[in-house]
Amino acid sequence: MKVCPLAIWRAMLATFALLACTTSPLQAQEETFNLKIAHWVPPAHPLQKALEDWAASVEKDSNGTIKSKIYPSQQLGKAFDHYDMARDGIADLTYVNPGYQPGRFPIIAAGELPFLIANAKGGSQALDAWYRKYAAQEMKDVKFCLGFVHDPGSFHSRVKKIMVPDDIKGMKIRPAHATMATFVTMLGGTNVQASAPEVRDVIEKGVADAVTFPWGSVILFGIDKVTKYHMDAPLYTTTFAFVFNKAKYNRMSARQKKVIDDHCTNEWAGRVAGPWADFEHAGIAKLAAEPGHEVYPISSEQTRLWKQAAQPLHKTWADNVRKVGGNPDVIMKELVDSLNRFDSAAK
Repeated sequence: MKVCPLAIWRAMLATFALLACTTSPLQAQEETFNLKIAHWVPPAHPLQKALEDWAASVEKDSNGTIKSKIYPSQQLGKAFDHYDMARDGIADLTYVNPGYQPGRFPIIAAGELPFLIANAKGGSQALDAWYRKYAAQEMKDVKFCLGFVHDPGSFHSRVKKIMVPDDIKGMKIRPAHATMATFVTMLGGTNVQASAPEVRDVIEKGVADAVTFPWGSVILFGIDKVTKYHMDAPLYTTTFAFVFNKAKYNRMSARQKKVIDDHCTNEWAGRVAGPWADFEHAGIAKLAAEPGHEVYPISSEQTRLWKQAAQPLHKTWADNVRKVGGNPDVIMKELVDSLNRFDSAAK
């Protein structure tokens, strides 16, 4: 039987069309990535679940071309090193406390100032929305993903109740970040440097007398086993960020980059912060219910003394911002406006 060359050609075209429908050329060209996600809190921390949800959503939206493995509890490096780990590619996405490296990130340190942020849910979205303008300047070694804060923390002591600023004089305190470290020094105390997983040990050994820490994490890290007195006041928050390795991001296809970008948003900042905020706030009642613990309020006059004592911190922050060419008045106004917009400014 004679076969028409035209019929053969049409059959070949039909075959190619079928292949084009079953295999996307874009997907065929895309590299599959296995991201290393690093953080330094225990797997039981709410952040672990938040990162699992983030990673699962990225994998789904990338059609399985971006997978992840999460490394908690400093498995890939010390808490202090997580920014540089993302920069150097030791991990691909890391959880960073900018205050662990005093002076390195002066702009975002505004979020650490006492009595500024009232709550973590709106406060996280407010901080994230505000800081995106400055992240490319201050965290230029990495791709900034999102920023957030924990629910306001306070003093937790093993030796005495801390009621007024003068009570800090002579005490050894592990501060949450650089701003609280400056505050402790101003009030006549001595700073003890230790990452969150090391706090229980330094207090138990008497190296530190007290710590500034969020409430739920006091129990999570076992610090309730070595402290007794807890000042119930929204003293401070800590700023955090997820940052991404630039080289890994740049290797991705345009579609994969969009998936990452869609997961580095203000909405995701709120999704990450929300469950953690609830967890930390619940710690106040849990500590109050533990035998041998005293959770105590401070009066309006004592609160006024704390706020007054904290005023020099604003000047220190402003001076540090000027050193990197920023306008602290403008930057602070933008942050306060953002906090008001998200109903999270302290009154």
